[in-house]
Amino acid sequence: MNTKAVYAACLFAALNICTLSARAEADVSAKTYTYGSHLDIKKVLSLKQDASTSCGVVDAQLTYLDSHNKTQVLDYRKFADGCNSEN
Repeated sequence: MNTKAVYAACLFAALNICTLSARAEADVSAKTYTYGSHLDIKKVLSLKQDASTSCGVVDAQLTYLDSHNKTQVLDYRKFADGCNSEN
């Protein structure tokens, strides 16, 4: 019976740690890029952009880790990927 209680406590602790880290990342608020903004990017986690089949400017979002391993989110504007095939 003691072994089951220890296993249950370990499982509960592991789930709490995972939940806390997920909450910490969910609390990150996006910053908007402006010309000259200092970017401290250690590792890119994801790149997202609005769907667009035509060439034009779209909203995009960069999620990354900074040099302190803190998750950061950056909103910016870019040319759509459809512009790459046009001159």
